[in-house]
Amino acid sequence: MNKGKALKPGDTIGIIAPSSPPKEIDSVHQAKEDLEALGFRVVLGETCYESCGGYLAGTPEHRAAELNDMFADPDIDAVMALRGGYGSPQILHLLDYDMIAQNPKLFIGYSDITALHTALRQQAGLATLHGPNASPGLLSGTNAYTRECLLRAMTSPEPLGEIVNPPGEEIVCLVEGEACGEIVGGNLSLVAALAGTPFQVEAKGKLLFLEDVDEEPYRVDRMLTQLALAGTFAECAGVILGTWTNCKPKKREGFTVLDVFSNIVAPYQKPMIWNLQAGHGDNNAALPFGVQAYLDATGCRLIVEEAVVR
Repeated sequence: MNKGKALKPGDTIGIIAPSSPPKEIDSVHQAKEDLEALGFRVVLGETCYESCGGYLAGTPEHRAAELNDMFADPDIDAVMALRGGYGSPQILHLLDYDMIAQNPKLFIGYSDITALHTALRQQAGLATLHGPNASPGLLSGTNAYTRECLLRAMTSPEPLGEIVNPPGEEIVCLVEGEACGEIVGGNLSLVAALAGTPFQVEAKGKLLFLEDVDEEPYRVDRMLTQLALAGTFAECAGVILGTWTNCKPKKREGFTVLDVFSNIVAPYQKPMIWNLQAGHGDNNAALPFGVQAYLDATGCRLIVEEAVVR
């Protein structure tokens, strides 16, 4: 697996908006200031200031070109998404994966950025970091748990070891067992959207991580059913469930999201845990994608055995 270098103070992080534009321009400046306060230099891409059609940060061609340019630029040490939103699948076929593979850099983000994590790993052989986006800011908009997890993953060439939840948040075992493999996946909506495309998440023998936000249980049911029909749960080695923020029934009482996973995924009898604090909640632990990890579902433990940087 290709890996970017471990970051150190003074290294340069390029911030791009490969999906939606910033909600407010001030958030762009705050993201830059926070990273600089942590000791990094920052280069802002043009897409951080653009809007196309209201919900896109530029045309697909421009967003793809900017991502390509960040990887090609020898002065950029890592690439970080400004925010998620919508739009990253539009640029997957426009990226220069051969060039990216020859210029490996740490790539960071989450939510809609799931599509890029998947494509970069499968097409360029790049290990990436599922973690907070640059906005709303690693100091002003992110808690200490999330920030410390991210900085350790970005800067240390040593494996993260066990991913431990913050106090008060318990990991729950849904299906007992143990499994090893690379961590893949991300936001459920994006993982489902990629099914049936050339960029479908390759889950065979992998630990599949899933999280989402603002999705009612029936919608989660539909996406999980799609993945089940695509063979994803039959092929994966284990399942890691993150946070499911605001994913409750809105109009009537019924199945919870936990019920849906128990109904659809648990019958595959793959080791599965619930409530790892990664995703759209207040806590968002950094998870290295494309590196080896060990899931002890019985003991409610996830241990990352390989660093995401070199």
